[in-house]
Amino acid sequence: MPEQITLYTAKICPWAHRAEITLKESNLPYKRYEIDLKDKPEWYAPKISSVGKVPAITYGGPDVSPEDPSPESQKLAESGVLIQFFADLDQSLLPKDPFTRAKARFFIETASPLISGAFLGAVTRGENPEGVLTAIEAIQKLLPEEGYAVGEWSIADAAVTPFFARAEVAFKNDLGKYEEGKGKATWAKLETDEKYARFRKYFADLKSRKASKRHFTRT
Repeated sequence: MPEQITLYTAKICPWAHRAEITLKESNLPYKRYEIDLKDKPEWYAPKISSVGKVPAITYGGPDVSPEDPSPESQKLAESGVLIQFFADLDQSLLPKDPFTRAKARFFIETASPLISGAFLGAVTRGENPEGVLTAIEAIQKLLPEEGYAVGEWSIADAAVTPFFARAEVAFKNDLGKYEEGKGKATWAKLETDEKYARFRKYFADLKSRKASKRHFTRT
C-alpha cells in the first residue's frame, strides 16, 4: 500500500501547477487541498510549510483530513524538490536511461529559469514581453527534433508547462504591467513566425496531455 500524499496547492500558482501536473501524470494516489494565498489557514504555516508557500505535501502517516495534518506525516515543500521526489516514488516520471534522466534534470535547471524569469518579468515588472521570445529560442535549442523535452514525457515538461500556459493567457489578453499591445504582438509572433515552429509543436503536445488540459482552460 503506497504512503498517503496530500498536496497543498493553489490554482493561480505556476509553481504549484508543476507539482500537480506531475502527480496527475503519475501512478501515485493523492489528495488535493486548495490554499487561498490571500487568506491562508492559520494552521498552514505551523503544520505544513513554515514559510507559508505552496506547493507542499504531507507524506505518510495516517489518512486524515488535510485540514488536520498528522504530526506523524513527513512535510515537504518547493516545487523543484517535490517533482523530483515524485519521480523517485514513481519511476515512470523520468526516463530509465541514466544519461537521459540527467538530460531531463539539465532541462529543468536551464529552461525553467529562462521562461519563468521572462514571463514574470513582463507580467509583474513591466519588462518587454519579447523577452519570452528570447527565452523560447534558447529552449528550442534544448529540444529534440520530435517529442517532449527529452523525447518521452517527463518531469522536465511539467516544470515548464505552467509558464507557457500562463504566458498564452496573459499575452493574448494583454494582462500585465507592460505597455498595452505588446503582449498580443509577442504571442502573435510565436503563433506565426517560422522561427518558433518547434515551440508551437512542443506546446501543442504539452496541451494535449490529459494532466494539463484542465489547467490550460482555467489558468
